[in-house]
Amino acid sequence: MCGIVGLFLKTEKYRSDLGRLTAAMLHEMRSRGPDSAGFAVYDQGSANKTRLTLLNKATQDTYDGVDSGSDWRSMAASLEGHLNAEVEVRPLADHAVLETSGDGRAARQWVIDNVVDVDVLSYGQQIELFKSVGDPDLVADRYDLAGRSGTHAIAHTRMATESAITTSGSHPFVTGSDTCLVHNGSLSNHNQLRRGLERNGESFQTENDSEVAAGYLSWRLRNGDTIDAALEQALLDLDGFYTFAIGIKDGFAILRDPIACKPAVVAETDDWVAMSSEYRAIAQLPDVEHSSLFEPEPGKVYTWSLTS
Repeated sequence: MCGIVGLFLKTEKYRSDLGRLTAAMLHEMRSRGPDSAGFAVYDQGSANKTRLTLLNKATQDTYDGVDSGSDWRSMAASLEGHLNAEVEVRPLADHAVLETSGDGRAARQWVIDNVVDVDVLSYGQQIELFKSVGDPDLVADRYDLAGRSGTHAIAHTRMATESAITTSGSHPFVTGSDTCLVHNGSLSNHNQLRRGLERNGESFQTENDSEVAAGYLSWRLRNGDTIDAALEQALLDLDGFYTFAIGIKDGFAILRDPIACKPAVVAETDDWVAMSSEYRAIAQLPDVEHSSLFEPEPGKVYTWSLTS
């Protein structure tokens, strides 16, 4: 099952409502898998600053989202020494957002290598990512999704049919700067891909095949591909069935495998583009009655950009 949603705001009109609209969409998908949920929100960020969203693994599966006492500021002080750059901390329940002028990729790797009770959920100039076990509505409330503004967001509600119900194993996934992925489906060659990506410098924190897909895209983008080129190559390299919704720094993308057995629907107006596993999520959006509605074709890359 699982349910995915994505919302890309082409104009300023609804950007102050991005979080509220995304929460309303994800609410409609909760019947597709309410054991865990997560969302990634893109805003304009801070000039020359990178943000990292971190998860305290000690409290990740308690359902109440209460931090048992992570010493975020002590960890930030150690990270400052490694980066030789100031690190600011904003705790939120069992998550924390760190902001630094230092190297974001180096910061992510330092936390992975040195802080055993913390997962790095995301890093980049514009992304923040929050996820938890439990009902999507509770997750949205816990991290104040309704109060968030921005340009685009993707979200996921999960039915963990092949693994334990954990926050770390839930979607969305990020391994590269501002590159985020949610996935409905399953990859059959993810272990082989994981080994090759690790040899090429990617680091993973879970056994989830969707994290491998995110790592694959991050690797290709880091080596110079456009998002279109990376996804065209993904059709050759990823074996399985999937519907992907993808966020990058300045855009949004959708890809279904060549068989396309996992559902997806897209609607577009002059102000926004939205996708979901089912139309009832999109039906919550303003001016939807004037939208252009279609089902993404199998094996076709769809992208939208803030710069286009």
